[in-house]
Amino acid sequence: MSVQVEKLEHNMAKLTVTVPAAELSDAVVKVYQKQKKNISVPGFRKGKVPLQMVEKMYGKGVFLEDAANSLISSSWAKAYDESGEEIVSSPKITVIQLSPDQDFIYEAEVALKPGVELGKYKGVKIDKVDVDVTDAEIDEVIDRERRNNARQITVEDRAVQDKDKVTIDFEGFTDGVAFEGGKGEDYELVIGSHSFIDTFEEQLIGKNIGDDVEVNVTFPEQYQAEELAGKPALFKVKIKGIQEEQLPELDDEFASEVSEYETVAEYKESIAKDLKERKEKSAADAREQAAIEAVIADSRMDIPEAMIETTQRQMLEEFEQRIASQGLTFDQYKMFTGTDEEKMLEQIRPQAELRIKSRLVLEAVVAAEGIKASDEDFDKEVQKIADAYKMEKDQAVEMIGEEGKEEILKDLAVTKAAEFIRDNAVEGK
Repeated sequence: MSVQVEKLEHNMAKLTVTVPAAELSDAVVKVYQKQKKNISVPGFRKGKVPLQMVEKMYGKGVFLEDAANSLISSSWAKAYDESGEEIVSSPKITVIQLSPDQDFIYEAEVALKPGVELGKYKGVKIDKVDVDVTDAEIDEVIDRERRNNARQITVEDRAVQDKDKVTIDFEGFTDGVAFEGGKGEDYELVIGSHSFIDTFEEQLIGKNIGDDVEVNVTFPEQYQAEELAGKPALFKVKIKGIQEEQLPELDDEFASEVSEYETVAEYKESIAKDLKERKEKSAADAREQAAIEAVIADSRMDIPEAMIETTQRQMLEEFEQRIASQGLTFDQYKMFTGTDEEKMLEQIRPQAELRIKSRLVLEAVVAAEGIKASDEDFDKEVQKIADAYKMEKDQAVEMIGEEGKEEILKDLAVTKAAEFIRDNAVEGK
């Protein structure tokens, strides 16, 4: 196999990969071996038709496309290494030559890691972050804890109010016809939670148990179910029950039940301390991010579009994994939120660009300052990984391997560069 590299504009490159004809022939045979059990030709038992006969019947290129796909998958990693370039995007593949008994040639258009013209990174000016804790913030934490410990009281002598939990049956109609997925029974809905579209919840306020209510709403223009997008709908709703929250009194008894402290005063003091620690941690993160963005603003780099698109895809995959860990599929999320993949990619784009620029300037600072991670830094990181996966440290080291170690050391050096920029920043008013 041979690889030729042609540099293009905006940090793009075209790799021309040539795979010898013999390897293409071998790939054709492998595809045939996988598929022959499904091939039937008169005069031969199923699965016993010779390759030459199949090619005679269906043409010599019958297996070429599958063979080419297999060769691209198996050869790309080697082509990447042989190119000697730092590639930062998925390849866009174009087949140039695919014929029996000839070399297989394909092109891969890729983004290359951009260089950085590093601007000022020492003493950048950032805004001061307030870390004072207010009484209102303390009260907010307490109110949240009171709501967590609230009792749901059944209400029978009044109409629905904001914040009530109502039990309803409902069925939705468009143009007088019930639509799929628009029906529910004994559904518990918190008024003001905005779980339902448009003004659905507000129209239940003032209604009583037993009332049959006609709720008129309009689906969003960008609703995920295209047949409902932008359409007016009528929901027939039956109010079956009303519950309200009854908050516990804020007294010493409550404080002792929800914390390790005996009095409200001690409880509030502990909350203030915890909030202060969180604010200081958050402020350090905010200072670091502001300092990095200041460095980015003063630096120059030409980021290829393919690099941004690849990062967008990676971030979307990370998001899918996060919601999957919460028991929600990506399709369910799109349905509940009325969004789609293209919209999400567009929303992610600014974050993707910031992630790329941040990494590039931090790596440039690592190089400029000669920042390195120590063996002690690496050992601490390995211990975190071992603890996370509940394994021995030696097992974690083996799992990481040499390449993994190099990546961890790079990441640790980048982290140190971020701290260096933050610690050298100058806070204004």
